Amino acid sequence: MKKLKKLKLSPPLNFKLRKPDLNKINRQKVINALEKNPTKYRKILEKANEPQYLYWTKFKYKIRDDVLSPEELWYLVRQFRNISATESLIKAENSDNFKWLRLPSTEEYLHSVDMMAGGQLLPYPNILSQSNQQTFISRGIIEEAIASSQLEGAHTTRAAARKMIIEKRSPRNASERMILNNYKAINAIEENYKNQELSLDLLFELHRILTRDTINKTEQNRLRENSDEIVVQGEIDQEQFITHLPPSENFVREEIKRLIDYANDQMGQKFTHPITKAIFLHFWIGYLHPFTDGNGRLARALFYWYLLKKGYWTFMFLPISTVIKKSPSQYALAYIYSEQDNLDITYFYDFHIRKVLQAVEDFKIYLGSKIKENQEVDKIISKKVTLNERQKQLVHYFISDPNPSTTVSSHSTLNNISRQTAAKDLKVMEADKLLYAKREGKYVRYYPAKTLLGLWGERK
Repeated sequence: MKKLKKLKLSPPLNFKLRKPDLNKINRQKVINALEKNPTKYRKILEKANEPQYLYWTKFKYKIRDDVLSPEELWYLVRQFRNISATESLIKAENSDNFKWLRLPSTEEYLHSVDMMAGGQLLPYPNILSQSNQQTFISRGIIEEAIASSQLEGAHTTRAAARKMIIEKRSPRNASERMILNNYKAINAIEENYKNQELSLDLLFELHRILTRDTINKTEQNRLRENSDEIVVQGEIDQEQFITHLPPSENFVREEIKRLIDYANDQMGQKFTHPITKAIFLHFWIGYLHPFTDGNGRLARALFYWYLLKKGYWTFMFLPISTVIKKSPSQYALAYIYSEQDNLDITYFYDFHIRKVLQAVEDFKIYLGSKIKENQEVDKIISKKVTLNERQKQLVHYFISDPNPSTTVSSHSTLNNISRQTAAKDLKVMEADKLLYAKREGKYVRYYPAKTLLGLWGERK
């Protein structure tokens, strides 16, 4: 979602969800039908909530009944959700608190994530050495930085952005700067901020990193003001709409204090699972929209901050934004449904937890492919030379990419190792005639040698 300054642009219309008029419902008819056949309508309620938490626009086509109309069924569903929902601590301006429904699948999904965090993420035991862990963490941070920025309008290819980061090239435009800022912010969380309590100063610091050289400095180190006249716009059904009117500055100033206390577990609330709480923090920042720009990136960064603080270190393998980026409209609608359908945050929670699970599955597939690649390298290359895991991955990159090359900086960044260790890796491979060095300007770039390509050709 993008910000829009009303002073500079003529804004599109506010987006309003299409809703049935439930005031016209024959409520006694609904009650009679429910009393006559409770089992049937219990199953209808279940179908409305899972496998996807449906809003009216999909519900009316997917669920039908021979007694009640779609509108009457929706009234029944809406009443059930209202009664069963639990109030969250997230307040809506001039209204009640957001609420959420703990679905039957919630425990199963949270257990799956906990098992992943406990080491069950890996399809094969002991596959991640300490050095491999750092490699996968570096990959996760890079992919998250790119995708999170692209969700906010960064226009560049993944390949170009990745090359900029790993080769430590200066950004050439605003999009690349946004991505590099995001990369630095997530790295700072992983290396340092995960050990700190959240504070307004820390929010300001994260925001400064995320928006360096992309917004005016006068918009940093402060919360958004009414005079900034910021609204959020997005594309729904191929049309531009205002999708969110952020609350007033006074409300934001009060609620940001509560958000900080909530993040630091200082509100005396009952236990909330860390995954659920991280998702709520993500939503809360998005709703408050406390800054003039960078709120989406900050919300997703805060999601990682909270989980790392709670010991869910394996989330650094999982670039959640790469999964969200595949369905940006659903992401936007998850916010909209939550705000405009009875403050039901279950829509956002349901969307987000499914994306987490999808990221876990995607990583398992990716990891499986890397295991297979290493096995292929072992069969051929290890007959001639002994390589560490970093070097094996580099070999496979050399033989699978159409235009492969690397530098000490990129090898160091990708594997989260010192330049000295990276240089040693490459020098050893050069001595074994697996690659050769070529000076190009101020850089020394390494390319696959004929020896390496010849060894790899033996497998065919």
